[in-house]
Amino acid sequence: MTNSAVAKFNMIEQQIRPWEVLDNQVLSVLDTVNREDFVPAPYKGLAYADCQIPLANGVRMLPPTVEGRMLQALLIGADDRVLEVGSGCGYLTACLAQLAQRVTSIDSHGDIIEFARANLAKCGLDNVELAEMSLAQVDDSLAYDVIAVTASLARVPDNLRQALTLGGRLFVIVGQSPVMEALLITRVSESEWTTQSLFETDLPRLGG
Repeated sequence: MTNSAVAKFNMIEQQIRPWEVLDNQVLSVLDTVNREDFVPAPYKGLAYADCQIPLANGVRMLPPTVEGRMLQALLIGADDRVLEVGSGCGYLTACLAQLAQRVTSIDSHGDIIEFARANLAKCGLDNVELAEMSLAQVDDSLAYDVIAVTASLARVPDNLRQALTLGGRLFVIVGQSPVMEALLITRVSESEWTTQSLFETDLPRLGG
């Protein structure tokens, strides 16, 4: 095995599985998508470390453990339409695209979008759309089965709740540093949502 393959194996077996990510489909996606292909050049050596890798504009990659828990919690099906809020480097976008029918990824920073687009172009994915757009611009004119927010927020935005289909799932991290809470919110009727607390973490705020 190459050094990269060993690092990926260790990430899955020593970091992600112990964090109770046991869904075989999710683990397969994490094994298939090469994380080092998305990491900025100065940080290639940290591609499979359980840390927040810096990107531009104060944006950071989620730790692999959080990415794994997110993908597992969202129960993404092959027919699901996904909205990713915060494109990052495109790694999580690629993972979502492996599981879903279509992924729309938005970010308020044009340079982040371009970095993600360049990385995703290497993957040959044809079910991803990237758009420069803020969270505040999301409305219910297009409904999504899954919404994944890749950075923290002070609270759960109502426009994201409203943009869920019936049965749709929203993963979001809310609260104040140093203790934030990862939540899974599910729309159960036109006017009702359930909230499940998943774990505690501490992540940078979503920009823009």
